[in-house]
Amino acid sequence: MHTIRIAASEGLYLTADQWGDPKNPPVMMFHGAGQNRHAWKKTASSLSGQGYFVITVDARGHGDSDWSPDAHYDSDDVGRDIQALVSSLSRRPAVVGASMGGMGCLAAQRLHNQQLFEAVVLVDITPDFDVEGARRVISFMAGHPEGFRTLDEAASAIAAYNPHRKKATNSAGLSKVLQQREDGRWIWRWDPAYVSSKPWFDTNSPDLMSISMARTSKIMAEGLRAVETPVLLVRGQQSDLVTPEAVKKFLDIKPEAEFVDVAGTGHMVAGDDNDAFTSAVAKFLLKHFSPTFNEESR
Repeated sequence: MHTIRIAASEGLYLTADQWGDPKNPPVMMFHGAGQNRHAWKKTASSLSGQGYFVITVDARGHGDSDWSPDAHYDSDDVGRDIQALVSSLSRRPAVVGASMGGMGCLAAQRLHNQQLFEAVVLVDITPDFDVEGARRVISFMAGHPEGFRTLDEAASAIAAYNPHRKKATNSAGLSKVLQQREDGRWIWRWDPAYVSSKPWFDTNSPDLMSISMARTSKIMAEGLRAVETPVLLVRGQQSDLVTPEAVKKFLDIKPEAEFVDVAGTGHMVAGDDNDAFTSAVAKFLLKHFSPTFNEESR
């Protein structure tokens, strides 16, 4: 694995890790809000071992990527970045997008008049997502603006937000999603403006939030209809964002799509049960985007 910087839209540069042989079929992985490229580490390693060239990307305003100076963090902004990243490859990739990353993938296809992807995996995100579930995610991201005294304190906050996942016994790994300020406190490794720039943030107006969410839903529905290549939806069975009714509406829009419900997981499917998640993704990719192995690189 090695780390690179890639030109995106609006003059921003994004940080990405590359796994495997660049001659192999590419798979690009886009994380959810509040995460970064390290969320895909185990899955990327596994897929590269199965013959894929995997690129895990820090979204704008997240991880080690550039922050938008104008707080441009809409789905279409992320989508334009994804368009730019795909254009840097010599062939169309398969994409895996979790939550915000999935929104961006669908926005990218909506903005493009040709098919961008060989296959699309959406992780716990559908056009008809639950607004209260989304509010919970955003409230967590907006919380603790002054950070945490220790990584253990941060681990406790994460455990309270995600109670069905076992609390990590070693909190050192949280340094991938937090960074230490000069005063010693640990703050999230994302731009606070990702949340505070939303039109309803200052007023906390349910009506403004519903309008904003409805616009995002429309973008995703249009993007989903525009995708003509194979699609897999991976849902966390205990998700409070994607309900069974949302899955039904998703399959009404895209009846040929495949669907996997991962037991014992919530919105952060890959983190809750990485083995089950990786197995579902690999099975789908091997079916629709099978790698052609280079004999010299085996």
